[in-house]
Amino acid sequence: MLPTGLLYGLGAAGAWGLTDISSALAGRRVGSLRVFVGAQSVGLAVLVGLAILQSVHPFDIPPATFLYVIGLGILGGVAYLTFFTALRIGPVAVVSPVVAAYGGLTVVLSVLFRGETLEPLQALGAVLATAGIVMTGVVLDGGLRSIRLRGAGVAFALVALTTFALATVGTAGPIKEHGWLEVTLVSRGADVVFALSIFVVIVRRAPGWARSMVETGGVVDRRGPLLVVLTGLLDVAGLISFTIGLEVAETWLVGLSSSFGPAVAVLVAVLFLGERLRPIQWIGIVVLGAGMLAITVG
Repeated sequence: MLPTGLLYGLGAAGAWGLTDISSALAGRRVGSLRVFVGAQSVGLAVLVGLAILQSVHPFDIPPATFLYVIGLGILGGVAYLTFFTALRIGPVAVVSPVVAAYGGLTVVLSVLFRGETLEPLQALGAVLATAGIVMTGVVLDGGLRSIRLRGAGVAFALVALTTFALATVGTAGPIKEHGWLEVTLVSRGADVVFALSIFVVIVRRAPGWARSMVETGGVVDRRGPLLVVLTGLLDVAGLISFTIGLEVAETWLVGLSSSFGPAVAVLVAVLFLGERLRPIQWIGIVVLGAGMLAITVG
């Protein structure tokens, strides 16, 4: 039987893999800043609804922890904004696996700052899984020399992977102590306030080059808002699975398995969209599978 943390992480990966696709499509129609604000707001609305149904009171969290979680929410906002911007600029085939490497960084940070430990076989599995994730998302039309990790899209992706990993490790403690919904609601609330503030600043005061990074230059596609809502629903579904996992399982395992999103997106494309994998992507899936097996056995 698969470990609990792996199951919740895979649930998040499935939802976030589809989020990659919907957010990239939405960002190219309405701009990544609008996707950021809209998707985060949709997610917050879902969380507020759950809190009302379950009579959750986030203000019962101690003040110091409450402020700490707000800070983590802002950090998460930076992660989402840079992530959506990276997907809009692209190429998605490079950007998505770069960001997905946050799983490997989460493992390292969990060991260093949370004192979590891995068995040798689990550590090997973590390395293999991270390598497999990256290889699965890489497209090599011109051979190894065609890979170029440069450009604005990749720069934003590097910021996103770092901030996602830091936010994951930072929220694990409060979630285990005070509950996933309470902490997630406060964090996402701060995230939305941050998103709205950035929107106002960029729209009103930012220079043209900054606006061009997060906005589209043409008329907003009428399908864009629907894609934004879909992105928000997929993202919050992944967030719920992810944060429940952080509450009940090891941070490193949930963080690593949740980063399998690009592999999920690739498999969906093959199974349902008739796409074909390149050799390195097949190798990546095999390596990823070997990593998952090592983690499960370990």
